[in-house]
Amino acid sequence: MASTSPSPTSFDAIILGAGAAGLMCAAQAGARGKKVLLVESADRPGKKILISGGGRCNFTNVHTAPDRYISANPHFARSALSRYGAKDFIALVDRYGIAWHEKTLGQLFCDNSARDILNMLMDEAEKGGAMLACNQSISDVTHADGLFRVTTNSGIATAPALVIATGGPSIPKMGATSFAYDLARQFGLKVVEPRPALVPLTLGGDDVLFRELSGVATEIIARTDKKAPAFREAALFTHRGLSGPAILQISSYWRHGESIGINFLPDQKAGWMIAAKASHPRATIRSLLRDAGLADRLASALANQLGTAQSGAPDTIIAAMTDAVLRQAEEKLMDWRFTPNGTEGFAKAEVTVGGISTAGLSSKTMEAKTVPGLYVIGESVDVTGWLGGYNFQWAWSSGWAAAQAL
Repeated sequence: MASTSPSPTSFDAIILGAGAAGLMCAAQAGARGKKVLLVESADRPGKKILISGGGRCNFTNVHTAPDRYISANPHFARSALSRYGAKDFIALVDRYGIAWHEKTLGQLFCDNSARDILNMLMDEAEKGGAMLACNQSISDVTHADGLFRVTTNSGIATAPALVIATGGPSIPKMGATSFAYDLARQFGLKVVEPRPALVPLTLGGDDVLFRELSGVATEIIARTDKKAPAFREAALFTHRGLSGPAILQISSYWRHGESIGINFLPDQKAGWMIAAKASHPRATIRSLLRDAGLADRLASALANQLGTAQSGAPDTIIAAMTDAVLRQAEEKLMDWRFTPNGTEGFAKAEVTVGGISTAGLSSKTMEAKTVPGLYVIGESVDVTGWLGGYNFQWAWSSGWAAAQAL
């Protein structure tokens, strides 16, 4: 796609942001014969695409469904996802001959590089004649007489349609800002309080001892409460707290002050310690945890904590413990409660929970109900997917939906 600078000329649509959603929207609108200008503040498009999935772009998930998304309106994503789903994007990827593979839990990655996805989107946008303007600083956006007027450091452009696709404030080192929210408020749209999502959690107080386990990873089940989903994936202890896929997933549901429950032994059934008492009476809590598959450092740390809680030494043989004490230890291991003191913030967050309220948008077209011609897509919207390709699919689906209405 050839770059250009916006001059005092008119377009059918101006798309602010040449990330995943913006590029998808430009490509689809161009395919429908629309004259599109893509305005990007960075020096090149698709920077987040290139770093995603460890550089291989987890571009969608085969299990995409509305219940894998967080929003004040849990039904909002249904329309766009149903009309342009994972199968549709996979078909586009296949058409370009891009090799991909499925990892755990339905996650699809490029075999080669995330650049394959970016090049595909750029090629699609170029086919549709979209014009790309990078290194653009937007100084003013106005709306009058049915036209949006966008003023940048390179000039002025007008169009009857304006698409906000500048994302949320996650990963500011990549140029992310709250610009989308400021612009939305300018046009009277409400914003659901944004907060970091898919982000490591930090620990303090009594939980700070687990920082000593930095570098230890283990498979767990994590949940906030019984109403929220539970996630079975790996957790990683860090020098600041907890990370890993299971923790990133649960962070999107966590609110400050809430506790998180972790099942350290998801394959063990209730009563397993009491059964072990009969079959291995000379075992200790520490040795039981190691035999159950926990790393030595983690087994020792948990055994020490259980020993303190149960007023018994961690290396006391289980034959000397009552069934009630063993049952309490089991229950603790199945729902070990932590209360994080925070997160590592937008700097380490992969996405943002919250954003421009869906209450003011059409779920079919992504158009603002009170401002004809204004559209919001991608991460800027209060729709946040689980870890594993769901957020890219929302970018493709919402960008496609808006393009059909431009």
